Amino acid sequence: MLSIGTTQFKLLEKLCNAMSVSGDEGEVRRIVLEEVKPYADEVKVDALGSVMVRKHGTGKKPLKVLIDAHMDEVGFMIVHDDDDGFYNFEAVGGIDPRHLVGKQVIVGKDYTVGVIGAKPIHLTTADERKHTINLDSMRIDLGPEGKAKVGDRATFATKFKHVGPSIMSKSIDDRIGVAILIELLKYAPKNIELCLSFSVQEEVGLRGATVAGYYFEPDLAIAVDSTPARDLPDYDGSENITYNTKLGFGPAIYVANSSTIDDPRLVRFLEETAISEKIPYQFRQPGGGGTNAGAIQRSRAGVPVVSVSVPHRYTHSPISVSRVDDWKNTLNLLYAALKRMTPDILKR
Repeated sequence: MLSIGTTQFKLLEKLCNAMSVSGDEGEVRRIVLEEVKPYADEVKVDALGSVMVRKHGTGKKPLKVLIDAHMDEVGFMIVHDDDDGFYNFEAVGGIDPRHLVGKQVIVGKDYTVGVIGAKPIHLTTADERKHTINLDSMRIDLGPEGKAKVGDRATFATKFKHVGPSIMSKSIDDRIGVAILIELLKYAPKNIELCLSFSVQEEVGLRGATVAGYYFEPDLAIAVDSTPARDLPDYDGSENITYNTKLGFGPAIYVANSSTIDDPRLVRFLEETAISEKIPYQFRQPGGGGTNAGAIQRSRAGVPVVSVSVPHRYTHSPISVSRVDDWKNTLNLLYAALKRMTPDILKR
């Protein structure tokens, strides 16, 4: 079993605090390259900016396994300078505008601090208060000394925190997956050829993973992501019986979502591995969302895929919450599964 200690927490903190909004993933890419080069047999940055890593296995033709995690996060792009330190912006990726007013953000390579502002409630009409404020009515306020350029990315200024059994941070989706892949590379088993894709632009259309599927031509692939947990109590305080995943219940194995019907051979293999290794697990209930598995599955002549995610609450908001044990158990489920893999897994 692999453990989560000070080294892993420091890496995840560095990854989460970095700003790498879709299309501008350079900051996380630099961290990934620094971490993987001592352990990889091959490292390549592709034309889109994804990091492709290969660790050779032994034997004549070992099973080629691709594991993907995306480096990008949701955020904002500056689209117009309104003068006096106010900037019009657009969302990059799926962000609920209800989360935004009054939130502190960082903008550009210099991490210029700003705040998302809108008309104060005292000056709104009764009719205006009935509706969600749209992005056109908001501005990023950098103050008279703040400077930004059209095209600059921005994201939430929230800093990583480890609080008891929980991790609280922006961009847990999917820096926790990135951290898991780095750890798997350090302990890569020899029975497979391990291919890792640290992909770009997942939040805007699974773009980097599409290239990865073509580049590696894997025998099978696993997308490692962070899935929203709908596990809050119902509004009336009764038991939530419509949850999709729950924090603290272990890695979430997908069976179907909006982009993929996961390969049943791989689903059952992961389940059997979890049972054999006594690792807690759960099935992510079908429906909604999607992962990079959807893009990899449709590359070349098709690839058997499955997704495994760490559950988190409050996705694509200024701060998400995950459990440390879910992170650790997801890492160990994948590690155990890789060690057990043979070509026979696809003959079942």
